Amino acid sequence: MLAFTLLPSSKLHPSHFLPPVAVAEAPPRNRLAIFPKSISKLAFVARATNDARDGAVDATSPPGVDAVTSTSSGLGDGYVALFVRMLGLDRDPLDREQAIIALWKYSLGGKKCIDTLMQFPGCINLVVNLLRSESSSACEAAAGLLRSLSSVNLYRNSVADSGAIEEINRLLRKSSLTSEVKEQSLTTLWNLSVDEKLWIKISKTEILLVAIKYLEDEDIKVKEAAGGILANLALSRVNHGIMVEAGVIPKLAKFLTSDLEGSKVIRKEARNALLELFKDNDYKILVMEEGLVPVPLIGSAAFKSFTPGLHLWPTLPDGTEIERTSRQPSKYGASELLLGLNIDDKNANLEEAKVSAILGRTQQQFLARVGALEREGKTIPHSDSSNDLRFALLPWTDGVARLALILELEDKSASIKAAESIATACINEHMRIAFREAGVIKNLIRLLNCDDDAVQLAVTQALERLSVSNIVCQVIEAEGVLGPLVSILKRSGIAGTIVEKSLSILARICDLSKQKQLKFYDGPVNGSENAYGGAKSDCVSTRNDILDSVLIAHLVEILKSSPPNLQEKAASVLEFVALIDSTLSPILSLDIESGLSSAFQQKILKISGDMESDAEDQFYATYAIEFEEAGLAISAASRLLTILLDCEQFRNKINAPHFIDLLRGILRSNIPLHTKDWVAACLVKLSSLSGSLTSFYPINVEVTLYETIPRLLEQIKTSFSPKAQETAVVELNRIISEGVVDSTDEAIISEGAISSLVNLVEEGSDRAVEASLAILYNLSMNNENHSALVAAGAVQVLKRIVLSNRPHWERALLLLRILQP
Repeated sequence: MLAFTLLPSSKLHPSHFLPPVAVAEAPPRNRLAIFPKSISKLAFVARATNDARDGAVDATSPPGVDAVTSTSSGLGDGYVALFVRMLGLDRDPLDREQAIIALWKYSLGGKKCIDTLMQFPGCINLVVNLLRSESSSACEAAAGLLRSLSSVNLYRNSVADSGAIEEINRLLRKSSLTSEVKEQSLTTLWNLSVDEKLWIKISKTEILLVAIKYLEDEDIKVKEAAGGILANLALSRVNHGIMVEAGVIPKLAKFLTSDLEGSKVIRKEARNALLELFKDNDYKILVMEEGLVPVPLIGSAAFKSFTPGLHLWPTLPDGTEIERTSRQPSKYGASELLLGLNIDDKNANLEEAKVSAILGRTQQQFLARVGALEREGKTIPHSDSSNDLRFALLPWTDGVARLALILELEDKSASIKAAESIATACINEHMRIAFREAGVIKNLIRLLNCDDDAVQLAVTQALERLSVSNIVCQVIEAEGVLGPLVSILKRSGIAGTIVEKSLSILARICDLSKQKQLKFYDGPVNGSENAYGGAKSDCVSTRNDILDSVLIAHLVEILKSSPPNLQEKAASVLEFVALIDSTLSPILSLDIESGLSSAFQQKILKISGDMESDAEDQFYATYAIEFEEAGLAISAASRLLTILLDCEQFRNKINAPHFIDLLRGILRSNIPLHTKDWVAACLVKLSSLSGSLTSFYPINVEVTLYETIPRLLEQIKTSFSPKAQETAVVELNRIISEGVVDSTDEAIISEGAISSLVNLVEEGSDRAVEASLAILYNLSMNNENHSALVAAGAVQVLKRIVLSNRPHWERALLLLRILQP
């Protein structure tokens, strides 16, 4: 080591510690240019070593800086103490700037260099203080040095305890920062956020929102660091709500769904963050709404069983055959291979969904054939997934095609995972149509025939979600799903969830509101022989499947003793059976009365019926979902009973008074109003056909009071159609004027419809105004209703009608005099 003497000046410059010749030859103020050659070389080597890492990312570089071999020399180490002293608050700002730059370059030499720096107590505090410097170079170097220190596990807590998190938070909130300062500062936080204790500390600041903002920065390195911070903070579910509310999901999803080439690092971190958010059921749909599909990672070995039909005439992904225009085989099969290039646009007007399905299938099959799917150590296009994760998030075109491909493999466990992902991804009509075009339905139905509960559970879940779409439901039926479904429902001892999903699919196929029953009588609805995927003989086969006596017996048993959601579906299927078999012999041979009675006597109604009115209202608010399910089951059973009443044999053996009492009680209950329409219709029909223990007039009164009037009031309050409101208020006025019931005013006030009637008086058509004024006039005959009318603003509206001499002003004046005598 060279000997030297301290100069009397209070300012210590790097030049003071160099040989006299070097000082004499160097420019007086360009201090960095006169560093010893060993230090300059060290800085160059260290920078080159750091830049060689992928994106210079510390937090994601295994095994981190700990494994970097130091390149420092004994001479370089000897100057560390000097540069640390030059960081002092009493030093010249330019000296501090050059000292921090030198120390930053030195720290890039590896862990040994960082260990040397950490031997000086208070060094980190001086570095953190320089984050407040007005010099961008000093801020960059200070943040860069903190980045190096925080990349070593041993020193992360020391960096955090020095106040670095708070200072960087303050720094990043400044309006104007260079990209270099932002990169180094964010990467420091990225390194710190690896530690669970520190990510909690970071979450308590505004750094989370700052990182989300920097996802839109122009510098890719800044985006990478911001994405890394978010990926680490997303590991804590406490942060999910803040992140989602700040709009992080669309910003992260853009890196995975965009076709533009981007950094692998930001794609990886965006994927990691979204995967954590996806695990939260509250935000799973939001992630998928951005065009991402969860795809299970099944391992590269599973794809080895994929055998594409290379020598077969190609078809669309959904199985649709392409017509051959030439029967002569082409040399080397070029026509078959390049078929897509020879399609005449006039004759092949493919929908966008079909085009996407073709592109997705072509790409995924190519990757499978070359062994690129989930290949170890390699990056899968559009996924950046690794085998240590349970699933990946792919853009929907690739994701749908990949799931369709997995269903074709021989791996049973992979098929189960794929079916579960399909069920998860069916969040809207767009995705359901995409899966239909990708050809997954045929493979799902093939798997449904597998005698394995796990497979059947996953497949029925997927088909149940797909069948929500009327269009897809037709395809599911046309592909022959009824046979396997009937077989499942006929089996005893099968898991309840499988029964529920299977029955749900069957009920949707038999849904009379879709008028699907027409194809059993008059052929395809739209006149095409292939509208439902088959000829009329297929319809006959379908009818035979539905009319299976064992299936019908099981449906009646479900109606007797199952939860309301299953009772609803069983009653819907039995209603379909009753319509396609006019003899009703399969149903009448069973104890269908007990099943209907059980469906009408819902437990939730019994409990609420024993309560006082106030307690019953509170109970209804608490168990609104249970009331909804009970109402739907009752409505389906009422439709079934209404159809069965057309059969004289059934009418002769049914206990009419018993069912009349049950239906009257239901009509007065708190089940949702929209489920009472069939109850009312069934009650009227039952009482009229049965003839007499209960007269028709009281039944008519109850139907009017508990179904008709509430329905009209609901239409007046909620309808957006002026015509519908006019029709409802005119019908309500007719009921009141005829005096069918005596308590209509109580119903109107309890339903909170007075304000709506007042609005119609001011804004409705002439007929609506006339009917509304008549209703309000009838209400005003009871003095107890005056306060409610005044509170609804009736007085002001009536005054405006009278003063403007509008039509019906005389009726308005009369009502005004009653309210203000």
